[in-house]
Amino acid sequence: MPHISSKAVAMPASPIRKLVPFAEAAKKKGRKVYHLNIGQPDIETPEVVRNKMKELDLKVVEYSNSDGIAAYRQGLTKYYASKSIDLTPEQIMVTTGGSEALVFAFMTCFNPGDEVIIPEPFYANYNGFAVMAGVTVVPVMSSIDTGFALPPIDAFEQLITPKTKGILICNPGNPTGYLYSKAELEQLRDVVKKHDLFLMADEVYREFAYDGAVPSSILNLEGLDDNAIMIDSVSKRYSMCGARIGAMITRNKEVMASAMKFAQARLSPPTFGQMASLYALETPQSYFDGVVDEYVERRNILIDGLNTIPGVICPKPKGAFYCIAELPIDDSDVFCQWMLETFEYNNQTVMMAPATGFYSKPEPGRKQVRLAYVLNKEALNASVEVLREALKVYPGKTI
Repeated sequence: MPHISSKAVAMPASPIRKLVPFAEAAKKKGRKVYHLNIGQPDIETPEVVRNKMKELDLKVVEYSNSDGIAAYRQGLTKYYASKSIDLTPEQIMVTTGGSEALVFAFMTCFNPGDEVIIPEPFYANYNGFAVMAGVTVVPVMSSIDTGFALPPIDAFEQLITPKTKGILICNPGNPTGYLYSKAELEQLRDVVKKHDLFLMADEVYREFAYDGAVPSSILNLEGLDDNAIMIDSVSKRYSMCGARIGAMITRNKEVMASAMKFAQARLSPPTFGQMASLYALETPQSYFDGVVDEYVERRNILIDGLNTIPGVICPKPKGAFYCIAELPIDDSDVFCQWMLETFEYNNQTVMMAPATGFYSKPEPGRKQVRLAYVLNKEALNASVEVLREALKVYPGKTI
């Protein structure tokens, strides 16, 4: 029997999706499963998108240009201008989701064996993208005690070696919900300038910032035009996860021209997704205002509720719609599976993502889970109560 590749063996399974068979089995038993494991919002896609897609009459579904439909890239420049980010269409490459944008960025900027420093916990698929590109992830630990703020800048300095080629952040953060301040970003700017590194920022949750906070983009950091690569996506902004449209954005002409070769090799991003994204640019501000208000209420229900459970620690996020909670348990992988396979309260249970998969090595996440407050308020209230009851009887509880 032929052997599969070492890269296929090294590719990690998704901690967000690996428990799906247990959730399906629980549903077959008639149990209600509250899905807090994945960032799939139940917020409606903007009405303007749904209406215009119904009216779309394409006689031929053609390829677009490899860097995306020109009208969409032009429209994106206006969107970014509204966020005080000055760009031209040539500095924007449309991709098949933010995932492809990150893969293109890794393959364009890093050689196999190069290192990228990422504050952890981090989005689990960064590990997978690194494996695909042959890049080594070097984690720098953030702490739940500080709400997962940027680690001290000297911690980054200590990890830089001749193989270090970049730093990657997510802002606002998945899985922590932490929102980096402009001062924190300026510290990173100084480090990447000093060591001639790339600074990549996954900014797909820009629209979701709370309590008066305003996100800062790395593209607005002075003196960073050749170092900064921003990753974006329509998935969460417009609740259009299935459209699979993202963007890789940089003012570095060499990076963009080189990434274009990877884009040409996959031909073009999805046509229907690009059309939906073009229409989404007409979404009124009232839509976002309503969504943010809703998420603030959901956040408060989940995080405030979690913190009333004995032994649970959960910082309140300033952005995105995720949180990392530390629980009084022995092993989050075992606990999350037990919740689906064994536990029920009033015929209900909760699906969460073990935080072990959001670290480069599983140990720091053994007592932590990631939860996404993407369900309605009634479901979140119920989820808190189910989790409260579960922690009373879990065999591996530590209090």
